[in-house]
Amino acid sequence: MTEASAAQIQPTRPSDQEQREGLNAGPAPAPQPLYALHMKVRDYECDLQGIVNNANYLHYTEHTRHEFLLAHGISFADLHQRGIDAVVARINMQFKTPLHSGDEFLSCLDVRKEGVKYIFDQKIYRMPDHTLANRSEITTVCLINGRLGTTPELDALAALSATKA
Repeated sequence: MTEASAAQIQPTRPSDQEQREGLNAGPAPAPQPLYALHMKVRDYECDLQGIVNNANYLHYTEHTRHEFLLAHGISFADLHQRGIDAVVARINMQFKTPLHSGDEFLSCLDVRKEGVKYIFDQKIYRMPDHTLANRSEITTVCLINGRLGTTPELDALAALSATKA
């Protein structure tokens, strides 16, 4: 389903069966991620259909990762000066519910380490009902002086996330 067709679907009252099974039972509980950043959709991020253009979700998730690192004292500029470049290797995004101009949302992340990869599990929730708008898995790697490697700083953040679980 495209974002365009998702935006045209009108919410319906849950059926009796859905109510019995607990489906569509109201707002989801607040997420408990390792890190969350409150943001708001700006007019220019929306397309002609009145919903956030898909490319902007990349910006939201990237901005959240950068703010997360800064909140833990890690700067991309400092890493780069030391010959360490954290780069995106893969992105998998699922669009669930479109966001509209003026919507406030919570951009959340958790991180885990698999070998030399740092995998950011990111979710964007529309506020105030915590409706899932986007789910992303962003795989990053570190190039240290041009060679694949790991860094103690990101290892510590992945360990922090593992202890949260």
